[in-house]
Amino acid sequence: QVRLVESGGGLVQTGGSLRLSCAASGNFFGDNVMGWYRQAPGKERELVATITSGGISNYAESVKGRFTISRDNARNTVYLQMNSLKPEDTAAYYCSLRSGVLFHWGQGTQVTVSS
Repeated sequence: QVRLVESGGGLVQTGGSLRLSCAASGNFFGDNVMGWYRQAPGKERELVATITSGGISNYAESVKGRFTISRDNARNTVYLQMNSLKPEDTAAYYCSLRSGVLFHWGQGTQVTVSS
């Protein structure tokens, strides 16, 4: 069983910054992909960024240059540094971990950007 626990969401003004964290525990392969997705009300869940255990990252076009994903393999933790936040970044942010063919989700943390 895999457990993902997110933290760091909140309310911020346009142009502000937030840092999300997600700690993974349980049974999974060391060779895995962790990432962040988000879902705004009435919209589908979308990719924000992913990072492999080897440090290769991938970003959605809408966040490139503003968000940075990183991870600490020793702590099984992934981070998302979000800068220059915009109202359209408002969403529930979900941590993910893909290990082999299995995909795991966190419970989500709310990010709200006020204009």
